[in-house]
Amino acid sequence: MKPSYPTMHWEGVLPAITTPFTADGQVDHEFLARHARWLVDNGCTGVVALGSLGESPTLRFEEKVAILQTAVTALGTRAPVVAGIGAVGTAEAVELARQAERIGCSGLMILPPYVYAGDPREMLQHVATILRSTRLSCMLYNNPIAYRTDFLPEQIARLADEHPNLHAVKESSGDVRRITALRALHGNRLAILVGVDDLIVEGVRAGAVGWIAGLANALPRESVALFNLARRGPSPKLEKLHHWFLPLLRLDTHNKFVQLIKLVQQETGTGSERVRPPRLPLTGAERKAALALIRSSLARRPKEPALATRARP
Repeated sequence: MKPSYPTMHWEGVLPAITTPFTADGQVDHEFLARHARWLVDNGCTGVVALGSLGESPTLRFEEKVAILQTAVTALGTRAPVVAGIGAVGTAEAVELARQAERIGCSGLMILPPYVYAGDPREMLQHVATILRSTRLSCMLYNNPIAYRTDFLPEQIARLADEHPNLHAVKESSGDVRRITALRALHGNRLAILVGVDDLIVEGVRAGAVGWIAGLANALPRESVALFNLARRGPSPKLEKLHHWFLPLLRLDTHNKFVQLIKLVQQETGTGSERVRPPRLPLTGAERKAALALIRSSLARRPKEPALATRARP
């Protein structure tokens, strides 16, 4: 009998989980499993694997499948695993989507092609082909800054009308007005999730119901607390926590966000700064400045019992 995996609910804090590597550059599956469980232990509603923060373009196809299998096995029925579906070509993306469904992922995050940024007809066809290939609940990842493809609200409306398994949008344009525009077109038909860490408070105020979070890899309880406070509305507690967290959240908007977030993980004892080339760990003045910011922030880390993390992975 096929195992029963969690139903996908596109809400709450879903970390875009980093991919851990061993000293020789291989995927560290043992740590990955512990890390996924730890994130859920600390209040996250699931994990998103193989995203931009997961260094997906540097992973071979078989590595991607193995990572999804590890995450699904680690979380079982506790929380959903979302598979990032990114590839150079549409055929490979479809095959990865089918493998994710076979393994037991609960949802898919569909990315534009990695290399070719085509016109709207081509990019919409790419997404539509993946949507037709799966029964899983899907989220469209709109990140024109990174992928040079901008899915406009009207285009997303057409996709949603034609594909009933498109249930959510990860909005990473950096423009909070996009959330307002999507809600005006779709109401509650599509769940909108913030995909840029330092926009989470504004995004929730505009109507976002979830957060694909980066810094949650190192600071999950703080991320969950910030999200929940933002959903309740303005308050002194929200303002205080947001003010503390914002310098760290802004690391997610940097070109070297992978190195920076992994460095925060290393400083908090929740991971390693190892990355896969062509990325390299930070060095020199760049590393010194990053560590100064990170350590200064962590020295002022909130002490409230509600934010205390459970044992680290």
